[in-house]
Amino acid sequence: MSLNHTLILGGARSGKSRFAEQLALNSNKAVIYLATGQAHDSEMQARIAHHQQQRPTDWPLVEEPITLADALQTYSTKDNCILVDCLTLWLSNCLCHARADCWNEQKAALLAALEHLPGQVIFVSNEVGHGIVPLGELSREFVDESGWLHQAIAANAERVEFIMAGLALTLKEQS
Repeated sequence: MSLNHTLILGGARSGKSRFAEQLALNSNKAVIYLATGQAHDSEMQARIAHHQQQRPTDWPLVEEPITLADALQTYSTKDNCILVDCLTLWLSNCLCHARADCWNEQKAALLAALEHLPGQVIFVSNEVGHGIVPLGELSREFVDESGWLHQAIAANAERVEFIMAGLALTLKEQS
């Protein structure tokens, strides 16, 4: 079990990214921001710009929409903290990738890499399993896969936080 990973879950605009950024600042380590989102439309461009304005300008940015495990293995050191924002955008990117096996390969690679990363990693993700079961097949697959991913990462994380209305509820914390 890794003692360096934190999973932060919450709904859209719940304050989870702000909480993650504060946690990264408090790590007293060099922080790398690893973004998984892609600016395919003006709404997403605005969301990305908002996030960029909120975080410290001296944090290096790594943009990786698909090969998250490779990026983590490349940049993780014992002296740094990587903030990954966000897992559900990464999941969407993989599910909608042209290669049908993309998601299964990338998820397996991430879960295998988690145990061997030398540095601290903070994962931000949207909790989408509190609503009704979606009508569309892809939407149902997204909800199912995000739930299973969250469970797998939570099992290997030292800390899991749920953020709602900017307030944190600690779900798991190991000392």
